[in-house]
Amino acid sequence: MQTKALAPEYQGALTKMSVNASLTDALAEGVRHLRQAERSGSQEEGARAGLAVAEAHLRLGQVAEADRAWKASYRAARAAGNTGAMAWALWSGGTLARQRGSLRLAFRLLGLAAEAGKQGGDVVARGYSLAGLAETGRIQGDYATVATLHEQLLAEARARGEARHTVWALEGIAQIHRNTGSLDSALEMFEEAAALAGEADDRRGRAWALRGIADIVSLRDGATARALDLLAEAEVACREMNLSSALAYNHKMRANALFRAGRYEEAHEVYEQALGEFRAMDEPRGEALASLGLVKARARLGRDRGATAAELDELRGRLDRIGLLNAREMVERAYTELGVEPASAGARSAGPASADACGAERAAGGRDGRR
Repeated sequence: MQTKALAPEYQGALTKMSVNASLTDALAEGVRHLRQAERSGSQEEGARAGLAVAEAHLRLGQVAEADRAWKASYRAARAAGNTGAMAWALWSGGTLARQRGSLRLAFRLLGLAAEAGKQGGDVVARGYSLAGLAETGRIQGDYATVATLHEQLLAEARARGEARHTVWALEGIAQIHRNTGSLDSALEMFEEAAALAGEADDRRGRAWALRGIADIVSLRDGATARALDLLAEAEVACREMNLSSALAYNHKMRANALFRAGRYEEAHEVYEQALGEFRAMDEPRGEALASLGLVKARARLGRDRGATAAELDELRGRLDRIGLLNAREMVERAYTELGVEPASAGARSAGPASADACGAERAAGGRDGRR
């Protein structure tokens, strides 16, 4: 196993950049090297610097900028005839599509990225792309389809000694176990991931693992104080590295822990904070989950049952359009948990949506050859 985590998305002149670099610093360096590549006419260096720029924008929640950057990186890679660099750009685009809730587009781009990585002989790009496909399926809630792929990627990461990728795979499998009710095994995997990330100095991976541990100890043990302490530790890394998405999910989990403890007013306040953060970065999945928390907190604080039902109806339709199966099931459970019936007769029959395809086309931004 590697002693230190590496960041393969930092390439070319940026290869030595730390996985723990502040994203604002990574963005500044990426832009600087991108400008140098443009002045020198090096399409290959432009593609690699552009990838770092795209990834920094994505993790900072700057969606429009990330979209432009990965497309420019792909065009430069294609002009240079570098199939491996094309794979990395497609991977970045697929990751962005997933964050924006365009799951069909994410599957398409990540599938193309995996194929390009294979054709270009870039094993790491192919591995990251397959991991992206697995994560997209997991986020969607299609556990039966992607559980085996997660296990395969974990085995490959361990065999190659890739600490960062091993941490990712452990966390993904742990999340599947958590969502299917195997809390004990989920906790073991999150704890292994946290320990490995700490040994490899992967602060981002450790922050996500701590969030997972906090979720389990809050849900299984009612250990609210411990959960909040773990989330506070993770938040330090999120803020120091400017991990906007990870910070928003950290806040949503803090609200979850408070809600489970019956501290509904505090939970309501933190759900609202997380919702604002998700909206600022155009992340519909996080926005929907924070919205669900808000609906439940408001209901516990005495909101009218009819208004609660109407909010759940709207949220369920939104999740149908995105195609998030697990989150939609969470809404179904919320009807029962809060003792309300759907406000409209068709609320539970909305199909998954053609609207996701429309969203995919909007995310694609028209035909530009980057796929």
